[in-house]
Amino acid sequence: MAIEEKAEKAEKKPDRKAVINIVEGAGETANERLVKKHLPAWVVSGGLHVVIALIALLITQAMKTLAATPPVDTVVQMEDKVEEPSNEDLTKEEEGIDSNLETSIDTTTREENVTVDEVVTTTEPVGSPEAASTTVQDAIRAQGAPTENFTDAGSNIEAPGIGMQTGDGGQGGVGLSNTMFKGRSASTRDKLVNAYGGNRDSELAVARGLAWLARQQQAQGNWEFDGSSDKDKVAATGLSILPFLAAGQTHRKTANPKDNKYVDKVALGISWLLKQQKPDGSFKGSSGMYSHAIAAIALCECFGMTSDKSLLRNPAQSAINFIQQAQGPDGSWGYQAKSNGDTSIVGWQIQALQSAKLCKDLTVDKNVLKKAMEFLDKVASGSLKATYGYTSPGASKTLTPVAQLCRYYIDGWGPQNPSYQAGVEFIMKAQMPSEAGDFNMYYYYYATQVLHFNEGDQWYKEWNPRMRDLLIKRQVAQTAPPATAGSWDQDKGISGTHWGRLGSTCMSLLTLEVYYRHTPLHRRDAGGLKELERGK
Repeated sequence: MAIEEKAEKAEKKPDRKAVINIVEGAGETANERLVKKHLPAWVVSGGLHVVIALIALLITQAMKTLAATPPVDTVVQMEDKVEEPSNEDLTKEEEGIDSNLETSIDTTTREENVTVDEVVTTTEPVGSPEAASTTVQDAIRAQGAPTENFTDAGSNIEAPGIGMQTGDGGQGGVGLSNTMFKGRSASTRDKLVNAYGGNRDSELAVARGLAWLARQQQAQGNWEFDGSSDKDKVAATGLSILPFLAAGQTHRKTANPKDNKYVDKVALGISWLLKQQKPDGSFKGSSGMYSHAIAAIALCECFGMTSDKSLLRNPAQSAINFIQQAQGPDGSWGYQAKSNGDTSIVGWQIQALQSAKLCKDLTVDKNVLKKAMEFLDKVASGSLKATYGYTSPGASKTLTPVAQLCRYYIDGWGPQNPSYQAGVEFIMKAQMPSEAGDFNMYYYYYATQVLHFNEGDQWYKEWNPRMRDLLIKRQVAQTAPPATAGSWDQDKGISGTHWGRLGSTCMSLLTLEVYYRHTPLHRRDAGGLKELERGK
């Protein structure tokens, strides 16, 4: 039974047939199948090679462009770099001029130099512990920041508006911040050199002299005289800083380093001076009022050029306060504070007070200036008070220019004043710039300023061409050893005898920088400089 049932079931199963599936395309050739198999790989490989070829082409073109372009940027970066203070020779000896300190004979229009809120730092703190009460040591303050936290450096003298004369300078964040020192900026220095009788050679002489002066700075930041006053480092340092300031060089970094190449030298020198200042405003190691006044001028001018209140306002005002308190009973200044002195010492104090007057944030006591005028009246000669003596009436060749410059600053004497004109005539007859006779840079320094402020044919046609060319001729040639190349030999006047080669060089530089160091007062306006239009 079981067998029959199985047989019956087997008979009912459907028949299964073999099926053959026919694949379309069986008609393709072997080559076509090969292409279809490898085509994706070829496409990828080909695209990759195209990309590589394009990259290679771009690299080749870039290399050709670089090869055709001179490496100007690399050279500029190397030359613009501010080096650490050292005695390195900063000149290009083969050219005889420091190429990074542009001369003032370029007539192309320059963009105004921009001052940034950054000061060159030194390894030691600025200011001595003794001077902490008068020197604020905080960081450089942003322009326009409030100043309530500053010590009132002028608190021991009358407040502004009560017998006081406030400086008439200005401040800002562009270029030299005080308009009264605007002539020292690169943008106006060129014009003033051309307008007042400087030339390419005089500016080359200035550049060479500054390079020599930079090499004389000591590691601590000070300079030293090589004359009989070799111990007076305060005067040597102050006097050495002045030619750098006159050329627009300050302690603050600028947007264009080439316009302030000696920033490290000035910063270190100012730092050294501040560390010598005592709480009363005087300086340690100063030989007396001569030395003090020169250092005070350096601080005031540097402050006036930068408006660096946090670093310089209080020290500068303190130095001025000391001068005012040190005036002698007769209105003069002696070698030591509060003693009567002479016209020569008065000249340096008046220059310091004038530098302070040019700064908006410094104050000068009008009574001090009035007493100084009374002293000058006492030593003046003639109805016009055109010539001056040492401590009594006279007609000293050397001291008359000193007193006339003081009159220009204090009394406002100038080209239209008959007494000033009489003084100019005396100077012209006393000694014109010449190789003959004693070469006295102390006399020439003052006389040149008096003639410069007077202008006219006496300046443009007579004094300036002789003075300028004589100083250029007397400068030690660049072919001399580095120890003297770019300097001036010791002269036979006060500056040479007491201050040596360093002093003679500083006074010569300041005399060659007269075109832009101080603009004639009658040429100034609220904006800084009037248009220099004149007939030669």
